[in-house]
Amino acid sequence: METEIMLDDKNVLTMKLLHYFITEKNYNPIILQGVENEIWLENLDEDCKVVRIVSNYIHNNEQFDFDVFKTKRIVKKIKKKTFSFNINVMSIFLDMGENVTTEINEDPKLMCINVKDESDIKKNALIKKVFPDLASKMKYSEQGIELFAKISGDINEHNRKDALRVEQVFKSKFPYFTYVLIAINIIFYVIPLLVGEYQFVLNAGCVHGPSIRGGQYYRLLTGIFLHGSIWHIFFNCYALYVIGAQIETFMGKTKFLIIYFFSGIMGSLFSMTFGGTSASIGASGAIFGLMGALVYFGYYYRVYLGNILKSQIIPLIIFNLILGFMLPGVDNFGHIGGLIGGILITRALGVKDKTTTFEKGNGWIMTLIFTVFIVYIAFVYSA
Repeated sequence: METEIMLDDKNVLTMKLLHYFITEKNYNPIILQGVENEIWLENLDEDCKVVRIVSNYIHNNEQFDFDVFKTKRIVKKIKKKTFSFNINVMSIFLDMGENVTTEINEDPKLMCINVKDESDIKKNALIKKVFPDLASKMKYSEQGIELFAKISGDINEHNRKDALRVEQVFKSKFPYFTYVLIAINIIFYVIPLLVGEYQFVLNAGCVHGPSIRGGQYYRLLTGIFLHGSIWHIFFNCYALYVIGAQIETFMGKTKFLIIYFFSGIMGSLFSMTFGGTSASIGASGAIFGLMGALVYFGYYYRVYLGNILKSQIIPLIIFNLILGFMLPGVDNFGHIGGLIGGILITRALGVKDKTTTFEKGNGWIMTLIFTVFIVYIAFVYSA
């Protein structure tokens, strides 16, 4: 049996394709129930996000049309699971019969390639366009069982390294700065209360548009650490404990602090811009920024966090924003500003092993433009 597999040209071609897509293009296998004689691979960072290697024999147009129908149905499920809006698929058929006469590339979202041997890969214009180095990467000096050993070893090593990278990202780390920020919030609440200067501290440090425009810029920062009641600080510190610990773990301590303070200041700018002469206090803007960062991070790791994003994080953000508009005394403008600020600065800082230098550059440009715009609105237009 081992010799038969070793001499099977279709299996050799399948292994070579797997080696290329997994080790060269960082595609990962998709586990699908009830799918036989085909391998699904995904890389949501590639233009062609899903690749199918189909070894099943397609003998006529009806079977091919059913395969296309089945593929579209599965892709819809992948979209929901991975929180993706647009997925291009390339199906590589290794055993398509001569009776199939249907135009196989009529759908630009579903590219179908008929490959009998490696020469078809070299000649196919669509493969050259999407994966121009595929043909050259399929050349090996090894033959037979040595080739299988090399390909299997390379794939296993690649998967091992990839698993280690993911483990390092999600590995629990002590959220030192999250606890420090919680402590600062509590100190800013308890000490003024104990010495009888609670109201004075609130008046002196709150976010207040006219005062900030008058030169008291420190209020953009101090307002983040002030709270109006024991319940106000309790809920904010609890939210910071839950969400802050995650962002500090996923993004790292330095990026966590940048996201927190930038989001908080953006929330303060929104408050003074759209809140008129009203005063505003609380860490909610910064916390909404952390939630925005979690959404951005989760988008890049949506294979692992896609369901949590849809079922917990995004509904929580929407619920709190709706609640903020319904309840009196809630500074929802600060929440919105913090949320936008968190997403923008996280894009600029980037997600390790996921965000490209080009994407981070665009993130910094977008963050700078938006910051300049809101500062102009806050200090010039709304003055």
